[in-house]
Amino acid sequence: MVTYTNKFKAATVQAEPVWFDAAATVEKTIGLIKEAADNNAQIIAFPEVFIPGYPYHIWLDSPFAGMGKFATRYHEQSLPIDSPLITRIQEAAENNNICVVIGFSERDGGSLYMSQLIIDEKGEIVSHRRKLKPTHVERTVYGEGDGSDIAVHDMPLGRVGALNCWEHFQTPTKYAMYAMHEQIHIAAWPGMSLYQPEVFAFSSEAQLVATQMYAMEGQTFVLCSTQVVGKAALEFFCENEMHEKLIGYGGGFAQIFGPDGRPLAERMPADGEGILYAEIDLAQITMAKQAADPVGHYSRPDVFSLQFNNQAQSPVKRLKDIGKHIESEEVFSSVSQVTGPGLTYSLEAPGLSLQKPLVQHERVNGHKES
Repeated sequence: MVTYTNKFKAATVQAEPVWFDAAATVEKTIGLIKEAADNNAQIIAFPEVFIPGYPYHIWLDSPFAGMGKFATRYHEQSLPIDSPLITRIQEAAENNNICVVIGFSERDGGSLYMSQLIIDEKGEIVSHRRKLKPTHVERTVYGEGDGSDIAVHDMPLGRVGALNCWEHFQTPTKYAMYAMHEQIHIAAWPGMSLYQPEVFAFSSEAQLVATQMYAMEGQTFVLCSTQVVGKAALEFFCENEMHEKLIGYGGGFAQIFGPDGRPLAERMPADGEGILYAEIDLAQITMAKQAADPVGHYSRPDVFSLQFNNQAQSPVKRLKDIGKHIESEEVFSSVSQVTGPGLTYSLEAPGLSLQKPLVQHERVNGHKES
């Protein structure tokens, strides 16, 4: 049951990481967690891939140009989910009795992902998600998430969800989140200073509008957290004047929005670092939804509906117990024909021949139906 009675203080971060130094950035993260807790916040939001920082070099030159100087180091400084540095953040959440939502570059084998963790006040990982589709040249660095990464989670404060950057431009993704009755949303961003003023879509003003619209559309509180492109970034990434022009400066736009889109905090300068705070009263959501609830009384499912596959995906799927307990290796070697969705497939194996229609499965109201 969704309730709207909680009141609490929320915090969101605008800060520059220690570029491509995971350990140092975690130290900075822990300091910000303690600062927020000392100011009585019960949840704190951090930017996209705050650990070990956003790879701005991919926007400044060709992919090849960044390989020698940045690629190996970035891979090394990205964190596996079982990293001791992740454990330290969990301990900081527990020690300070605060929920932490942190963005980090996740290393899983040879691949990297734009990941977010929701850690509760006891230090337990409630959610580990990956950005569904990295944006533009981000795809030269990161892999993709899947439908299981689009989720909202029951926590003591309320129903909490998180997305990265231009996931807030994806209408189906947003609608799926709204439909899960999200109450507290974390919008995690890098500092948006690239290509200014030529490309308005990359500006902090444009991203702030998208974030504010998320709050208004979904009638949810939004904690918008951003990185900053400061002097340290210019020294780290830039080798010439063209690089400095392309990367820009500042780009911070942290804010907290109410469920009617109202800004609840005073913004910092674009190059400023710190924490914004706001008092949250979930009852305000019910006021906002009286006018327009896009997944309730203001919806028309007879006209428009969303097909959402929330199943986790893997590049290897081991088939077991098909027919007469055929071993997975036999099945892989015996697929003679696979046609398209809605058509048929045929399997041949010793003593078995099958021809069946391919059926797409969907999860409806938590139950898998065909």
